Amino acid sequence: MSGFPQFVYRNRALCAESVPLQQIAEEFGTPCYIYSRAALTQAYQAFNTAFSNRDHLICYAVKANSNIAILNLFARLGSGFDIVSGGELQRVIKAGGNPAKIVFSGVGKTAQEMRMALGIGILCFNVESEAELSALNRIAQEMGKIAPVSLRVNPDVDAKTHPYISTGLKENKFGVPADEAIRIYRSAHLYPHVSFTGLDCHIGSQLTELDPFVQASNKMLGLLDQLQAQGLTIHHLDLGGGLGIRYTNETPPSIQNYVAALCAQTAHAKQRLLIEPGRSLVGNAGILLTRVEYLKHTSARNFAIVDAAMNDLMRPSLYDAYHDILPVQTDGAAAQMYHVVGPVCETGDFLGHDRQLALQQGDLLAVMSAGAYGMSMSSNYNTRPRAAEVMVDGDTAHLIRQRETIDQLIATEQIPSEN
Repeated sequence: MSGFPQFVYRNRALCAESVPLQQIAEEFGTPCYIYSRAALTQAYQAFNTAFSNRDHLICYAVKANSNIAILNLFARLGSGFDIVSGGELQRVIKAGGNPAKIVFSGVGKTAQEMRMALGIGILCFNVESEAELSALNRIAQEMGKIAPVSLRVNPDVDAKTHPYISTGLKENKFGVPADEAIRIYRSAHLYPHVSFTGLDCHIGSQLTELDPFVQASNKMLGLLDQLQAQGLTIHHLDLGGGLGIRYTNETPPSIQNYVAALCAQTAHAKQRLLIEPGRSLVGNAGILLTRVEYLKHTSARNFAIVDAAMNDLMRPSLYDAYHDILPVQTDGAAAQMYHVVGPVCETGDFLGHDRQLALQQGDLLAVMSAGAYGMSMSSNYNTRPRAAEVMVDGDTAHLIRQRETIDQLIATEQIPSEN
């Protein structure tokens, strides 16, 4: 349990901070996402403190978990935000985020999204192609604005992570090659309604080694030196995010060692340092609470059929990702090997394979490390309403998202009238 300091057993009952998970299940039902406010706060403060006196901005990657209660907590702690859509921009603003601390990433920004971000006055657009830059320049001209821009450079560094979440190789869709970036920065005069203010890269997610970060930052510093030698002024250096967390036996660098390495690598650079952590802020601060509906024993294997499914937590099905699964109550009964599966009509609907658990029908299970890319990737597949979300603060559990209803799911649909 060392990886989950805010989720601990007290008298054989698993608790979120001081609140028993059984109590949360009785009050809010299952499946249910539960987050620890203390864990979220501690993770952010660990990043902020690690920078010491270095000029920096932490921009939380909203895609990891976009609940406005979490965004509001980070905003009040002083966080900036890394967004990838107009919807995320509106969430951040509704949550009280400062537009001047928002960076807008993503390869497919629409004209409408650009107008929205320009109108609200964000810190920077992380531009990922020359076509996007031309579109942004045109829209800024129409609005009488100057768009602040940082080119996202693809450093061609192997992040050594799952191929679906690796973003810094030359075959990935993200960013522009370094030589192309130099040419674009040199052609700034062709984009009079764009101001090149930064330099950006991001190589992937769930990185568990420091070396890829060091390689990427070295390539960025080399590019920065070339740009400055040509008289270009760069105000900030954005080194992305991607620091991994412990799901099972991973040994990622600590937040302190990660930030220290970035600061050491960029010590001679005077630019403000931006980072975009997501998973490392929220991943281990959240769990998915689920109840065992049925136990099914066959000659091939045992199944624990629970009320959470792949639509609630996509990562196991999509990435074959591992999440620890813990019993909410421990009574010392004999354990058996189970596949923990959901009710969705897919063989790929599982939360965990080959888990040693002592179970009875009706028992509660906690799927750990579910704070990142859990609720934010959930869906309504099989017409399943999305789960409730709860934030625990000490001995109090706050409902921060109501469970969806079937009526809400079908409210926007209609049958065409017959002629």
